[in-house]
Amino acid sequence: MFENKDNATTPIASLGEFGLIDHLTKHFKIQHKTTVKGIGDDAAVISPAASKQLVVTTDMLVEGVHFDLSYMPLKHLGYKAVMVNLSDVYAMNATAKQITVSVAVSNRFPVEAMEELYAGIQTAANLYKIDVIGGDTTSSTSGLIISVTAIGEADPKNITYRNGAKENDLLVVSGDLGAAYLGLQILERERQVFKVNPNAQPDLEKYTYLIERQLKPEARKDIPVLLAELGVQPTSMIDISDGLSSEIIHICKSSQVGCNLYEDKIPLDPQVISTCEEFNMDSTTIALSGGEDYELLFTVSTEDFPK
Repeated sequence: MFENKDNATTPIASLGEFGLIDHLTKHFKIQHKTTVKGIGDDAAVISPAASKQLVVTTDMLVEGVHFDLSYMPLKHLGYKAVMVNLSDVYAMNATAKQITVSVAVSNRFPVEAMEELYAGIQTAANLYKIDVIGGDTTSSTSGLIISVTAIGEADPKNITYRNGAKENDLLVVSGDLGAAYLGLQILERERQVFKVNPNAQPDLEKYTYLIERQLKPEARKDIPVLLAELGVQPTSMIDISDGLSSEIIHICKSSQVGCNLYEDKIPLDPQVISTCEEFNMDSTTIALSGGEDYELLFTVSTEDFPK
């Protein structure tokens, strides 16, 4: 469940709710001038930059539904919980600035387990230059639940919605698809093998990219920056959390347009292709329906194609 195998663990009850919060968040540093007050008061205070609008999103991860701790390290889980939310901010063509983190945890988790979870959160916050400005902890009777709220900002004219796609726009995806889903299938396969034979040692070397895409996804912070540098304003944008096909449908329905999708243009990593062949799966189906890729899908006018 967590990396610390030392038998000497600390019950959460020994610290209490506020003691636990202080313990877990004492190393978080404020990085943005827009964060007036972070952790430590009844509410955080944010002063957005002049002429900017705020973008706010929330996602919840529930044990047994969104993750399985038999193969998901807690540090990776904390990191992924942040990425899931940052991806939504970047999908609005905005810059992520702050997050809040709320956790419901059962008594089977010691303080040391929560330290690993928050180490992943802090790693993500440092790497993506995000301020952790608040949250909550409470007890749970049904395992571990994590809810993250992300706050970003953008110039109003740059904010990109799902409903702006126009006829003859080009549909663009920021990276390869299907790897995260295949990573999940491999981990689930190994979990079943372990249940039958606990002494079995998994050989995952040839699946490293797929497993990394599942356990430690990266939000595409670089895409809004790149689009701005190129002088490209996307007409619509969405993040790919549920599979390419469903996200295309969201854009088309919101924009009241249709689209032509060219199978040979769908980006696939060689590891996806080889693993699909090994598992007798159709790689196009996996790319369309797999989910959890957290790439960005956007539309641009044909005039921007040369850029």
